[in-house]
Amino acid sequence: MTSGSADGLSQDLEAAGVRTRRVRPAAFAETIADLAVGPAVGVELTDLPVSLAETPVTVDPTPAELDEASVGVTPASLCIADYGSLVLPGAADGAELVSLFVEDHIAVLREDDVVANMETAFDGFDVDPDTARESRILATGPSATADMGALVEGAHGPKTVTAVVLEGE
Repeated sequence: MTSGSADGLSQDLEAAGVRTRRVRPAAFAETIADLAVGPAVGVELTDLPVSLAETPVTVDPTPAELDEASVGVTPASLCIADYGSLVLPGAADGAELVSLFVEDHIAVLREDDVVANMETAFDGFDVDPDTARESRILATGPSATADMGALVEGAHGPKTVTAVVLEGE
């Protein structure tokens, strides 16, 4: 992890409204079971040392399952510590839909995928020529708007966001 301390990461994410759970891969299924309250959908956590197979999460959901879900679980490719932002890869697996159309979004990433700042994140985007042109969502906390007066959370995205950070493998 390049951001400094684990406590610093948690503080930055919490300041942006993102809850954090630091877990070892062996405790991942139990952690997701605790967090996924209500119907849950997700996408395969490719490139991560964990799986949703032993969790209550429906992988590769139908449109009806997505519509009924209150929890969505997706991978995050990076966390930008000083902004408290999660970088969600744009892929054809439906992760964007799963992260945006639920009340509670759970993003899963490796501890090593935490970078200190936006400059470091942007430097890493173009390293791999196979993914350099992929779209990405930079999500900083839960969805919120004050366009019509008082602050409303969850107006056009999740009301809560939790980052599950996988500690050393």
